[in-house]
Amino acid sequence: MGKRDDLIAKYADDLKNKCGMTPDMDLLTKVTIGCGPAIYNDDASTVAGSQESELETVKENFLMKKLGLADSPALMDAINSVIETYGRSERNKYRAVVYYMLVKHFGKESVYG
Repeated sequence: MGKRDDLIAKYADDLKNKCGMTPDMDLLTKVTIGCGPAIYNDDASTVAGSQESELETVKENFLMKKLGLADSPALMDAINSVIETYGRSERNKYRAVVYYMLVKHFGKESVYG
């Protein structure tokens, strides 16, 4: 197994144990690949759930650009809901896991079809 496979296994573990979800491994793999080289960078691989600017970036670059959603308060509500599910006190909120949960929340699996 390569480094990416190890990370995907770690993300799946987080989804199961911290978020109470059974991950769709095919979708999780595609979302992880979609994150690009960011997954290998300690800072870029995580989402700072308490930083407003970081959450804005997730909204603009992922929800609006990648998933094609229109800007609305529902986007930030969904991000906050995902952060709550992951656990606000959880230090490492992996970007791929947050993105995966947002894809599921909005039913946008087709983007990764």
